[in-house]
Amino acid sequence: MSSHTFHEIYLHVNWHTKDSQPLITASVEPAIHAFFADRCRQFGGVTVHGIGGTPTHIHMAIQIEPQICISELIGDLKGACSHEINQQSRMKRLQWQRGFGVVSFGKKQLPWVLDYVAHQKEHHATGRTEPRLEWVSRDEDGAPMDG
Repeated sequence: MSSHTFHEIYLHVNWHTKDSQPLITASVEPAIHAFFADRCRQFGGVTVHGIGGTPTHIHMAIQIEPQICISELIGDLKGACSHEINQQSRMKRLQWQRGFGVVSFGKKQLPWVLDYVAHQKEHHATGRTEPRLEWVSRDEDGAPMDG
């Protein structure tokens, strides 16, 4: 990326397991999170600030350079992760639902977003989720829907 370009592109992204099944178990969660962080480094132009989630979905706070195509990045992460984790377990267990949610935010909101991402299980257990950060698709009328 040119040194003549200023950019601060912060994104919160999330996506669900296939049929929102609780496939992200405690035994595989660290490997999934580590895989995403490593894959983003390999992809280039992506800085991972935080990864969290629940057994049914992933949340990430990232920063990207302007040349990054968000849908290509997420498609790469999902496909490569399920392939790798399934190879390791020798089973076709981990599958992702189509689609994802993405919300941009400013640098000043990074601490709040990181806290939200890090405490996903608590937010869902207490019912104190932030709907805007949980949406992954829209219904046929265009209204946001969660996974």
